[in-house]
Amino acid sequence: MTALNDSTLSRLAARVSVPAYDRARVRPAVVHIGVGAFHRAHQADYLDRALRQGHLEWGIRGVGLLPGDAAVRDALAPQDHLYTLVDLDPTGVARARVVGSIVDYRYGPDAPEALCEVLAGPETRIVSLTITEGGYSPRSGAGTPRGANVFAYIVDALRCRRDRGLAPFTVMSCDNVEHNGDVARRAVLDHAATVEPALADWIAGHGAFPNSMVDRITPSTTPEVIAAVRDDYGIDDAWPVRSESFTQWVIEDRFTSGRPPLEDVGVNIVGDVAPYEMMKLRLLNASHQIMSHLGLLAGHRYVHEVMADDVLGPYVMSYMRNEAVSTLQPVPGIDLDAYIDQLGRRFSSSAISDTLERQVVDASVRIPKFVLPVIRDRLAAGAPVGHAALTLAAWCAACESNDHAMPDRLGATLRRLSWADHDAPGAFLENREVFGDLATTTVRLRVAYQQAKRDLQDLGPRGAARALLAGTAVGRV
Repeated sequence: MTALNDSTLSRLAARVSVPAYDRARVRPAVVHIGVGAFHRAHQADYLDRALRQGHLEWGIRGVGLLPGDAAVRDALAPQDHLYTLVDLDPTGVARARVVGSIVDYRYGPDAPEALCEVLAGPETRIVSLTITEGGYSPRSGAGTPRGANVFAYIVDALRCRRDRGLAPFTVMSCDNVEHNGDVARRAVLDHAATVEPALADWIAGHGAFPNSMVDRITPSTTPEVIAAVRDDYGIDDAWPVRSESFTQWVIEDRFTSGRPPLEDVGVNIVGDVAPYEMMKLRLLNASHQIMSHLGLLAGHRYVHEVMADDVLGPYVMSYMRNEAVSTLQPVPGIDLDAYIDQLGRRFSSSAISDTLERQVVDASVRIPKFVLPVIRDRLAAGAPVGHAALTLAAWCAACESNDHAMPDRLGATLRRLSWADHDAPGAFLENREVFGDLATTTVRLRVAYQQAKRDLQDLGPRGAARALLAGTAVGRV
């Protein structure tokens, strides 16, 4: 067994790819906030590829602000911030590489002033974010003191840079949020305006917030993943990550102080990200909601189990083909039919063992961002919304039940409304924080939802899906 650190890289198995560059020469021009499994499998992997090509000025300094991030700090330090990335193709063939792009890690609560100084320093050229969809919500702490809010740190650092005559760093959101760069820009400017209106004006005039689309299915690191890396590769790694082999990154070419040569390592640099992000959010991310709530009610645990179900698998594919795809713009270079087929294969891979429970965390944030835009566009076009309505009904039923863990920041409200919905179907949709005026102004959604609730109660989750597929086949829903 080999403990992972810089001094042991040469002792790892030959089938494990390791950094050949001198990590002591890597300069961390990127500060990344929110170093979870997805960042390790995605952005950090791309930058490791750039470092392997000799671009040593584009290393990463990781940052954590949440209480759970202290464990990341403690795992990384003994490993010199190295970790093992294992990717698996749909047939289960694995490939392992040690990623060396993260060369430092700061836990904000340890030394808030020092972290602010790192962000404000001239070496920092990009601050990137994976803070989850809920991290941009007003509920996430906008207007709170630094230490509780990522945007407070960013604004403090930008104020220091302005006062020192430095250009602002680029703020690069890598979260599953439509127009994520624009959303991050609004969050930064809103916070800056509460600090100093002139600072908000300076950031608006000189800052850059590129939009991006990111994609790589990456479950959380579990003890089983740690044990597998130890058993399969002989590496004692406290912080490995396992992901699918597919990966995609589309980013808008808008930066203030330069950027890595991402196009040389497989990133698609474009002028307009919107068609790509809409495709991904409304097909991949929305499909995770479409399958997970109903799948949990049907007794499934994993994504691939839903896809193997002879009713629910076709239901997921039918959602993409019969509801979601009609709301998309043309996507340059993408055949949408082929993309949907590819998603079906990715979802069906048992090698990843992605759990449904991971997908339903904070559904009150995810469903408004992924599913409700499809509903709005379909209703505006006079088109049916049966698949999405069944998902909302399944979400309500799961919230009402004690059999399913549904971690959600609105958990108490969702539970209360789900109980009310039992006696008055449609009450669940009256949560304006989630649905806005969608349910109260659109009778057709309420009708579709109430039908879905009746089918769930009378036929069960698979029976409700089977009835919907039958109706779709004859053009009724």
